[in-house]
Amino acid sequence: MERHPVCHSGVMAHTDPAALRDRLADARLYLCTDLARFLDAGGGLEKDRFSTFCRAVFTGGVDILQVRDKQVPVAVELQALALVREAAEAHSALVAANDRADVARLAGVDVFHVGQTDLTTQQARAVLGPDVVLGRSCHTPEQVDAALADEGLDYFCTGPIWPTPTKPGRPAVGLHLPQHAAARSTQIAAGGGKPSPFFAIGGIDVPQVPQVRAAGAERIVVVRAITQAEDPEAAARALRQAMV
Repeated sequence: MERHPVCHSGVMAHTDPAALRDRLADARLYLCTDLARFLDAGGGLEKDRFSTFCRAVFTGGVDILQVRDKQVPVAVELQALALVREAAEAHSALVAANDRADVARLAGVDVFHVGQTDLTTQQARAVLGPDVVLGRSCHTPEQVDAALADEGLDYFCTGPIWPTPTKPGRPAVGLHLPQHAAARSTQIAAGGGKPSPFFAIGGIDVPQVPQVRAAGAERIVVVRAITQAEDPEAAARALRQAMV
């Protein structure tokens, strides 16, 4: 796929906006990773090891890779995002950042994700411009409804479906939330609208995929299922195949 670098509000887009959103629509497997396993004793990024991981998970079928680590310096996060970009190029995959719009802008990411208490859609767009794919986490039916009504959002996540140590203290919401998102999306489509795609997140691995699919979720976000796997490429491939 040909790439068209363009600049909007100082943000370098690596693909035209329509192509980014086409890739989002086609995405099925979204991975979030921290960087703790890829730091040396001095807190620096072990670039070769992280690059190997990124190439492996993209080869396995990850469509979007987000760096999410609030413990590392900005310089390390920017280094990591640059390496994700290099690995993503060969797979037409998307690069994502979390929470910090300044980091997302400097890194020129494809996707920026925020939580309910982070930047508003308008604030994120003011920093990043109109082209970056923007997503938000949702934990209640009301938040899902708000996300579907927000024309500035491109996607949203529903969860955590099951308890997960990556979100300590956040109660699991169960399968009713993706069920609600799927039902509302169907209503919007039946009325001639185009609902934003959504992902299910939280405690999902291959054995849970059939339940998530039955609840109406066509896309998933995972963390431990791949990051803690002995073979990240194989883990990604198994999840991607389960979502087809």
